[in-house]
Amino acid sequence: MERHEFGVAVRQLRESTAPATVGLPVGRRRVQGLRREELGDLAGMSADYVRRLEQGRSHPSAGVVHAIARALRIGRAEYERLCALAGYAAADGQVPNEIGPGALRLLERFTDTPMFVSDAAMNLVAVNSAFLALGHWNLTGNPWEWNIAWRTFCDPFSGFQQSAADATDHEAVLAARLRSALLRYPADASLAALVDEMRSRSGLFDTLWRTPRPVAAYESSAAFLHPDGAAVTLVGSLLTIPGDDLSALMLTAAPRSADAARLAEIVDAAGEPTIIRVGQPGPG
Repeated sequence: MERHEFGVAVRQLRESTAPATVGLPVGRRRVQGLRREELGDLAGMSADYVRRLEQGRSHPSAGVVHAIARALRIGRAEYERLCALAGYAAADGQVPNEIGPGALRLLERFTDTPMFVSDAAMNLVAVNSAFLALGHWNLTGNPWEWNIAWRTFCDPFSGFQQSAADATDHEAVLAARLRSALLRYPADASLAALVDEMRSRSGLFDTLWRTPRPVAAYESSAAFLHPDGAAVTLVGSLLTIPGDDLSALMLTAAPRSADAARLAEIVDAAGEPTIIRVGQPGPG
């Protein structure tokens, strides 16, 4: 059954891969996605072997799984799924932090909406200028200053205020996501160090780690205090980008509200929309 499911997954990925995304000419095509011969050439195997894999008549080695994943340029989550279907552990235990085309499209299309993209360890990977325009994210000098969970539990923002109910939901999501990340990436030393440090620094986080709260909602409201003294209340909605194991958080105001008008003023004052790649110790 696993061999059959692996073959089905490879065929679906092959047929959904645009030739241009793997460096092949488009031209006129009678088939959807890549041909078996093209996948074979890219992965260093014969088209017949690709056919036998897709039909469940051959069991791939770990190297073959890696070669197919590399040839199709799939994200971390899809690579892990192929490994699991083939009966192997993923070769790389590090949290991926490369921003993919899907995440970039979100940032490019919602320029007037404060948004950031984070990896599975809750490190910011990229933000748009609308998010930075809120002016609440101050650098502290801590090694994890661009980690959302660290800033929430160990070094809270002075310009970010939530009700008790919203804070409870927000904290539960962060702790649950870090726990899930550590299970998926047990070899990531930086992630393990982050969790250990947070458990020693924050009694609340340590309690949540030992006794997790159920996640009630993947969105919460907060008031952002702008440096000019005015506040704007926004709702953060979490979106997953599974192919790259990334997440995007969009901050929106109630339509036609005073907060919506205030947000528009803040974003307009920020000037030309831009996307900023984020690293440590700050934006790069």
